[in-house]
Amino acid sequence: MKKFSLKTRLMLMFTVVFVLIGAAAGALSWKETKESVDEFFDSYQMALARSLASADWSHVNSEIRAQTHRALKDIRDADDDDDAIGFAVFDNQGRRIFDDNEEGKEFSFNTQTGAFFNEMNDDDLWRVIRVKSADGSFIIAVGQELEYRSDIAWDMIEEFMTPWLWGLAALLILMLLVIVREFRPLRRLVGDIKQRRPEDLSPLAADGLPTEITPLVGAVNGLLFKIENTFQRERRFVADAAHELRTPLTALNVQLEVLEMSADDQKSREKAVQNLSQGLKRAAHLVEQLLALSRLDASLAADEQKKEVLEWGKICRSIFDEYAEAAAEKNIKFVCEVGKEGPIDEGNPALAATIVRNLVENAVKYSPEGAAVSLKTTNGRLSVINSGVKVDEEHLSKLGQRFYRPSGQNEKGSGLGLSIVKLIAEYYGCALSFKNTEQGFCVEVERI
Repeated sequence: MKKFSLKTRLMLMFTVVFVLIGAAAGALSWKETKESVDEFFDSYQMALARSLASADWSHVNSEIRAQTHRALKDIRDADDDDDAIGFAVFDNQGRRIFDDNEEGKEFSFNTQTGAFFNEMNDDDLWRVIRVKSADGSFIIAVGQELEYRSDIAWDMIEEFMTPWLWGLAALLILMLLVIVREFRPLRRLVGDIKQRRPEDLSPLAADGLPTEITPLVGAVNGLLFKIENTFQRERRFVADAAHELRTPLTALNVQLEVLEMSADDQKSREKAVQNLSQGLKRAAHLVEQLLALSRLDASLAADEQKKEVLEWGKICRSIFDEYAEAAAEKNIKFVCEVGKEGPIDEGNPALAATIVRNLVENAVKYSPEGAAVSLKTTNGRLSVINSGVKVDEEHLSKLGQRFYRPSGQNEKGSGLGLSIVKLIAEYYGCALSFKNTEQGFCVEVERI
């Protein structure tokens, strides 16, 4: 079934409501007017019957009837409406003594007096009342055609309702015009959306829209903003991935060529295989970091992270256990001082662990033999210090950028670890900072 638009439904509903109101008002007006007309003409008939009942009908003869009939004929010729009422006079034996020589000639004799009766008279329905004369010797019947009463009521209804019906029609037309006018901004908004190119994610204009629609447009604009950010992240991810994967893939291709050329040299072949294996590991690590960064971007943008009270002591000890073997190989000492208050009170434990893991991994990777890695949480701050390491001032401001690695590094890496930490920290309203201290190079995640 075809579903009409909101504008069409409103117009149809208003039209139906106005028609129903007009019909109900007309029916009520007809009922009230008909009752008033019946009440008026009943009173008129009663007054006429009483007037006729007070007359002396005992001396009426044929000559008097003839004169009266001529006078009534002249009255009827001057006023045709008198044809709708008639009267007749009977004696108590049922003999017709007198009538109006028109409608009253068809009235029948009936001894029931003092009440109105609806009777058929010459194929028309009449309302008749009979009363006794003053001396009780005669019965006077006065009747009126009911169709005449209906015509009077219709005329009154027409005169009364016509201005109101025209007024209702004008009001309905004005309301329909107002509906069309008020829906014009919505049509403009729909046209704007239809004409947009797929890549156009700029905000929709809310000028002139009804206040009830403005929140919807605001929500759509918010969604467009999120979609735009998503597309930007995807484009940036693709560009970064293509750029960063080019170098390790080139290196792998070189090692493969060396391997092919070292078919007769066992040592060279083993060295090439070893280099190829390390290159594959580095490429796999880079891909994992890229995928982790992409998933992290998407999950943070969706704001679907579960929140729990974070136990920083438990998280830090778990990460230290993960890197205990790597630290032992370089004779690195772990120092952990975890207070009650870390940079994030409630959040996703997995993301908090990612922050600590990347910072500890970098500290272990870039610390010299026999260094110490200290981790401390207090006063809304998480700090990781690796002794014996200093970073040039020119590099401090660039740390945390994606794929940035200071020159002269011997250790292999993707340059994504600190950018992941920075992304998570900013999501939770924290700042990532770097500085050289007397104890060594310090990385801090601090609540803003």
